[in-house]
Amino acid sequence: MGSTFPGVIAFALIAALLVAGSLLRSRLSWLRASLIPGSIVAGIIGFVGLSAGLIPGYGPSDFTALAFHFFTLSFMSLCLTGSPKPAAGEQRQGIVGGGLWLTLIWTASLGAQAVIGYGLMAGYDLITDSDLSPLLGAIVTHGFTQGPGQALTYGTIWENDYGIANAAQVGVIFASLGFVAAFLVGVPAARHFLKRGLNANRHSTLDDDFVRGFHTPETQPSAGRQVSHAGTVDSLAWHLGLLGVAYVITYAWLSAMQPLVAGNQVLSVFFSYNLFFIHGLTVCVLMRMAIDRFGWAAKVDDDTLKRITSGSVDFMVVATLMSIQIAVLSALLVPILLIAVAVTTVTFFGAMAIGKLSGRLGPERAVTAFGCCCGSTGTGLLLLRMLDADFSTSVPKELAFFNIAIIVVNIPTLFFVAPIAPSLGAWSYLAIFGGYVILMLICIPLLLKWQRSRGNRTAPIQEPNPS
Repeated sequence: MGSTFPGVIAFALIAALLVAGSLLRSRLSWLRASLIPGSIVAGIIGFVGLSAGLIPGYGPSDFTALAFHFFTLSFMSLCLTGSPKPAAGEQRQGIVGGGLWLTLIWTASLGAQAVIGYGLMAGYDLITDSDLSPLLGAIVTHGFTQGPGQALTYGTIWENDYGIANAAQVGVIFASLGFVAAFLVGVPAARHFLKRGLNANRHSTLDDDFVRGFHTPETQPSAGRQVSHAGTVDSLAWHLGLLGVAYVITYAWLSAMQPLVAGNQVLSVFFSYNLFFIHGLTVCVLMRMAIDRFGWAAKVDDDTLKRITSGSVDFMVVATLMSIQIAVLSALLVPILLIAVAVTTVTFFGAMAIGKLSGRLGPERAVTAFGCCCGSTGTGLLLLRMLDADFSTSVPKELAFFNIAIIVVNIPTLFFVAPIAPSLGAWSYLAIFGGYVILMLICIPLLLKWQRSRGNRTAPIQEPNPS
């Protein structure tokens, strides 16, 4: 049985680090003041431990797959969760409208980050007389806006088919730095909105429990309801079983499609296991539609699914930070940090400026979009959780729409251009990704006009009247 332990212990290490990181965050005053999630603290501890050889028998590659699957699980569980019901008299921008704003920010970021990364790496080569491929800078957009799974996908293609050394690992490093940047910048932004009461969910505040990281016995909220009798099956096991059904269906679907699309590079990428979460997300949306259509909603507890979503995000963040290889990071430290800082700055101001236009949930969308563009959608969920602790606004569901919309909108860049990017000339690559940025800027007034035509008038974020 000894051979069965490595994978289980890798998961147990992540879980144990979450405990250690959360306790440190609760005990150390400077960590409490920063409001950085315990998962980030845990991931940094794990990264340092692996880099220093303090976790014998394990390396960064042992945690890459776990990061991928927890990311997938977080969104499949979110899409199984029912739509939030608005309170009586509540006026709220529709999920489609909000999802379009998130899609616009993400798509503009995808193009801008690619251009910035490519340009800065090319400039670094000229100044230092290095011989690095500019695409090692451009892959920042796949690491930041898409996360470790997609950075690995494209990086591996570039590495194996076009000979760009370390492309996959540089992509993972950018994805990990994106997580760190999202919280170093995103947490203070979220705290700014919280302190001024600009978030819609009034249950999310900077109270003592939030700062401390743990609830007192008097303030502990419910974590969901039991929908199945324990004599038949535990309720948590039931909900994990529903996700298991979706996982099996998605795996069977991809396994059936892959032989049919073999030989077509674009379709092979789309139906690869690296894009499992897109297909799994769609399966879960269809499953939820069937659950609601046939009156089975009473057999699904949305709060339990939200806990699975949040927990999966925590595990995913730790695993991703532990996937960084210190050797590659140290060798390319200067250009990687230069690109990461530039991309984070541009992405933050872009997300805040566009999010401000999107309406009453502008703070939630701005912070969420920034997280999505500097790590993954899971990072956006973590930042959103600061402003919307129980996911009661429409923004989590907007994220579900957004995850489908960004694929549709970005089919040319993600499935035609990105896989063959090394074969393109510099100006062709920059024109394609830069063109997407310009297109998204043109779409801003069109989206505002469409909102107003539907009665969803937007207004800039205003400071609340102290009176």
